[in-house]
Amino acid sequence: MLRVLGREHGAGLVDEIVVKVGADIIEGRYEPGDDLNSVELARVFGTSRTPVREALQALQREGFVDISAHRRPRVTTQSLAEVRDMYQVRAHLYRMVSRCVVDVATDRDLAGLRLVQTRLHDAAEAGDVDGYFWTNVEFRNTEARLTGNATLCRLLDNLGLRMLRLRHLSLSMPGRMAESVADHERLLAAYDDRDADVAAALTASIVLRGLRAIERSGWMTSRGTVT
Repeated sequence: MLRVLGREHGAGLVDEIVVKVGADIIEGRYEPGDDLNSVELARVFGTSRTPVREALQALQREGFVDISAHRRPRVTTQSLAEVRDMYQVRAHLYRMVSRCVVDVATDRDLAGLRLVQTRLHDAAEAGDVDGYFWTNVEFRNTEARLTGNATLCRLLDNLGLRMLRLRHLSLSMPGRMAESVADHERLLAAYDDRDADVAAALTASIVLRGLRAIERSGWMTSRGTVT
């Protein structure tokens, strides 16, 4: 989780708060627009408000929290238009990722992805949404790393942090984990066949299927986040 939030080497109290509050936002225990009471968080973590403020400022930099004068920090809200834009950009970026994977990944690299896919299957069978989600994040991060394109990875990281909550929401909906497992099986088959066109089309479809699940759910509208 620290690595996902760009704080790989942290081990102090501020990082502990970042990880716990960040995970609570991503996994839906805090909803968009919810207040984050620094006094209550300080009590929960047995500390003063200073480390809590530092942690919330770190989460603000990553797009998880809104902080403004004269009001409590709040979980960031997003309009449906913003969500659609982010998913479209992510779909385009992952088309590039899949084409690069086909071009440069070795058989050993693809075998490593297959191992992650096995864990996705196991988490889906167990009905473990959180476990499936974080393994899915690992699958996508592994794909990006295999490209060897540092700029592409950086763009995906910056965008991806703001989408983690949405991705978790999508995968938590009924039937979505099984659907996702099947989609990733088809993507891996395209990688094995070294078919860049099919892989690019499949990966974009996987991303946009998540958007469609969110749109169908009415979740964004029910929270008043549509502009």
